[in-house]
Amino acid sequence: MATFDLRQLERIQKVTKADFISRYYRPQQPVLIENLTDTWNGKWTLNHIKSLAGDQTVPLYDNKPAQGKESVYEPVMKMNFGKYIDLIKSEPTDLRIFFYTIKDHCPDLLEEFEYPDIGLKFFKRLPALFFGGGQSKVFAHYDIDLPDNLHIHFEGNKRVVLFGPNQSKNLYKVPLSIHNIDKIDMDNPDFERYPALGHAQGFEVYMKHGDALYIPSGWWHYITYLDGGFSMTLRALPRTPKRFANMLYNVFVMRNIDNAMRKIKGQKWLDFKEQWAHRRANRITST
Repeated sequence: MATFDLRQLERIQKVTKADFISRYYRPQQPVLIENLTDTWNGKWTLNHIKSLAGDQTVPLYDNKPAQGKESVYEPVMKMNFGKYIDLIKSEPTDLRIFFYTIKDHCPDLLEEFEYPDIGLKFFKRLPALFFGGGQSKVFAHYDIDLPDNLHIHFEGNKRVVLFGPNQSKNLYKVPLSIHNIDKIDMDNPDFERYPALGHAQGFEVYMKHGDALYIPSGWWHYITYLDGGFSMTLRALPRTPKRFANMLYNVFVMRNIDNAMRKIKGQKWLDFKEQWAHRRANRITST
């Protein structure tokens, strides 16, 4: 089976604020921090969330990419939250919940929580949860608002593959988007059809309950749920004027252009962008 050139990501046992800033934040280097959440993660379980919000109705997404004029934000179905939790605990499924904002939907959960004191200035309006079953995969992408993320996992296990921003062309980044060509199998990359993938270098890390993964601004992440579980992302706004300006462009210009063209051209627009991504990446292999 073909694989990417991946190194195991560094794992550390806790960290001081000064060390985190100097060793990881300033150089924009990802790291997995163990034991960072030990003082409060005991109640962060699927059963506890079910007791707080099990009667809600939640939108669910699957592994299939949106096609034509379909919106990537349109769920494939809705389900009672308690039944969904029972489902991902009992059997594999690719159904997942995307960006469940805690303050809006389950504020009581924050009574059992402490913001990690590692030097990041978190945007406290948007701590968000992500749920997935044992067949769920989150397509390779970077976040459109370019935050520094602290991604904390609870229950179950998950695999995360990370690539730096300098790997975008090797990954066949789709223009005017934050993801790569959706036909690429990130678990078994086809280096003959997509030769630039052979130049991509990244990191691999496995997460368990309570692990905290620092994902620097603009870093690509591809996530596989190995069994049912959920994670929380804490976001810190872009740290430099240039990156803040890029964030504003992504959110207010790039996204609107892409959405408008998708509504007008549908699949033809997606096919055009895919061919564009191929041409850009192929220049790498021909030089």
